[in-house]
Amino acid sequence: MSTTNQRPWIKNYPPQVQKEIDFNRYEQIMDVFDEAVKKYRNQIAFTNMGVDLTYQDLDRKVGDFTSFLQNELNLKKGDRIAIQMPNLLQFPVAVFGALRAGLIVVNTNPLYTAKEMQHQFKDSGAKAVVILSNYAHLLQQIIGETQIESVVITDIGDLFPFPKSLIVNSVIKYVKKMVPPYKIPQAYTFKRALELGSMKSHQVAVVKNDDIAFLQYTGGTTGVSKGAVLTHRNILSNMLQICSWLRPRLNEGEEICITPLPMYHIFSLTVNCLAFMQYGAQNILVTNPRDIPAFIKTMKSVPFTIMSGVNTLYNALMNHPDFTSIDFSKLKVSVAGAMALQKAVAEKWEKMTKTRVIEGYGLTETSPVVCVNPIDGTDRAGTIGLPVPATDVKIIDDDGKTLNFGESGELCVKGPQVMQGYWQRPDETAKVLDNEGWLKTGDVAICDNDGFFKIVDRKKDMILVSGFNVYPNEVEDAIATHPGVLEVAAIGIPNEHSGEVVKVVIVKKDPSLTEESVIAHARKSLTNYKIPKTVEFRTELPKTNVGKILRRALRDNPSKPL
Repeated sequence: MSTTNQRPWIKNYPPQVQKEIDFNRYEQIMDVFDEAVKKYRNQIAFTNMGVDLTYQDLDRKVGDFTSFLQNELNLKKGDRIAIQMPNLLQFPVAVFGALRAGLIVVNTNPLYTAKEMQHQFKDSGAKAVVILSNYAHLLQQIIGETQIESVVITDIGDLFPFPKSLIVNSVIKYVKKMVPPYKIPQAYTFKRALELGSMKSHQVAVVKNDDIAFLQYTGGTTGVSKGAVLTHRNILSNMLQICSWLRPRLNEGEEICITPLPMYHIFSLTVNCLAFMQYGAQNILVTNPRDIPAFIKTMKSVPFTIMSGVNTLYNALMNHPDFTSIDFSKLKVSVAGAMALQKAVAEKWEKMTKTRVIEGYGLTETSPVVCVNPIDGTDRAGTIGLPVPATDVKIIDDDGKTLNFGESGELCVKGPQVMQGYWQRPDETAKVLDNEGWLKTGDVAICDNDGFFKIVDRKKDMILVSGFNVYPNEVEDAIATHPGVLEVAAIGIPNEHSGEVVKVVIVKKDPSLTEESVIAHARKSLTNYKIPKTVEFRTELPKTNVGKILRRALRDNPSKPL
């Protein structure tokens, strides 16, 4: 099957989506931002915990932060700046401020351990970091092992008006005790950074569309976290592809979007922060979507028209007793990404909200959207939909031969949204990206005669926990340092709440080794979602004739414990 020439999916898109996209419309990401500020100046851009930030307010703060980066920190175009925080009003200020200065943004998961932070900061060569105070104690532990010279620390309520900012920050720090003590003498507060920036003018950096905008870190079958190099062109292309897909249902200046997925994640970054910005949408930022009662309260406070999320989040919401009190009368479309959408969840959501959940598929390496179901009612449950406009997708066998419709093989992607490669890792880049621009996804898929794709398996050993990638080698490396472990293999097992959870299979070195000891050891170096939920002991692990552990055999034959 070769969709490169036939492009059978085109006939499935409505006429509006089939229009040719002008990929040269914008030179850089800030062109989209500046256009939105001009068109929607007095409309609300972002809301967090009941506090609004208009496009005009955002523009002013972005300018102040850009000035601070240039004049106080002396950062230059191409320097890397790490941003580590959940969905707060400070996030778009920091990201767009950095992009206006021509910096490269290194989005960093706030859930990372000190060890994970150290790797990402050191690998990216970040010179500066903007971090939430809740995690500053971890930064203190590892900053000496990185190239970071400048630190900006923010508290959750820093952009709230007085006295709400004082109350929120005080409760979080002194009542809930969510901010462990730290000591980073050279750090600026976010408020002080904006104050210093407001005293001087800033320069808009000259940025071209082939310049790097983001280093989005992802794992791989090697277990080594790698930075996907995404240029302004990559991100803008995917944003325009998404906007084209949304055109049949959305109206400029009228949309309100619930944004629970963190904007440091590529899905929310491109879709919510950028694509919806072109529509002048209001993003309702949910800082802690795990707090379901508070999340539902937020949903009840605004007449939202768009919802984005993952399977586990939709499921958790629907299982809360207050869910039925939400008004869904304005909701046009719900979007699911980052992990597979379960059929039962999709059906229940449609029954309870009277709207469909539209499933898509993407990768960090593709900025991220590759395929998505149409939103005109012709979507097909259980599939990832059709390739977005200007995207070629093919399925190949292990020898690289293109397969026909109905045959399963590895999904490969080619399009303007595909990354340039992995940051300073040409060897890893060569494994997935060929000279013609085809990216091997590592996912096994099948395509029907109408061009709808379905993921049937994962070629990679990656484990997907609530939409987050967990790579077996990383878990195995952490567990293997336990003195009582002889051999270890990590696999994913199904879980109704998170899609999958991590399971480790261990051959003991110390006969007294216990499951509790293994998990306690894992907590020292792994983020919570990477910690094994199940530990199984065996006398030996299945291996190839050269000694490589067969993880697939462990998944296929789960019941051979001691």
